[in-house]
Amino acid sequence: MALYALGDLHLSFEANKPMDVFGSRWENYVEKLRVGLSRITPADTTVLLGDLSWSMDLAKAREDFAFISAIPGRKIILKGNHDYWWTTASKFYAFCRENGFEDLWVLHNNCYYYGDTALCGTRGWFYEEDRHGEHDEKVFNRELIRLETSLKQAGDAEKICFLHYPPVYRGYLCRPILDLLHRYGVRECYYGHLHAESHCLAVTGLFEGISFHLVSADYLNFVPAVVKTEELSENSLK
Repeated sequence: MALYALGDLHLSFEANKPMDVFGSRWENYVEKLRVGLSRITPADTTVLLGDLSWSMDLAKAREDFAFISAIPGRKIILKGNHDYWWTTASKFYAFCRENGFEDLWVLHNNCYYYGDTALCGTRGWFYEEDRHGEHDEKVFNRELIRLETSLKQAGDAEKICFLHYPPVYRGYLCRPILDLLHRYGVRECYYGHLHAESHCLAVTGLFEGISFHLVSADYLNFVPAVVKTEELSENSLK
């Protein structure tokens, strides 16, 4: 059994949103995703770190989620800044039942487990007090609450944190999120969001004792990153 992470699928079967603005790497990217995701087996867990579909509502995202549902194994999803289809968990699960989409789970004010390891996270947010207004501050504070709720639910378990926005990159550091990661003993953090020229701004590797990993799809050439591999029973996946 393996735990994978991949962000920013940017599917648009119905929205018809081209991704070539982010460079030639995105040419024929759906087929690249099919090939990259083909290594995943029904015994695996894949965390998808936001910006999954360009569609504006769930009904229009049906084909995109058919693609995601076809990924073998358990799929844990979190919100990205372009996931305009996002709704309540109950509405999303109803949508999945109506369309026969299986083993799709929302990471939002909660956590899941891979063996003894807690999988925690939220979207995150860019926030710099001298640049943003009151609305962004409210959004940011809600994301902090969601992240802490997720981390608290994990108790004393080993924690891996998944975010859409990077909490740190060159020229920017989100101290409140980093402080939460330190407070709850997080030693690994995966994030997406950065594309094309922004890859050079990514902080990867050890920073303040936390190992950071950029897993946006184009950065990984559309191949999911292996987070962990273990021999687990079905009861170890909650």
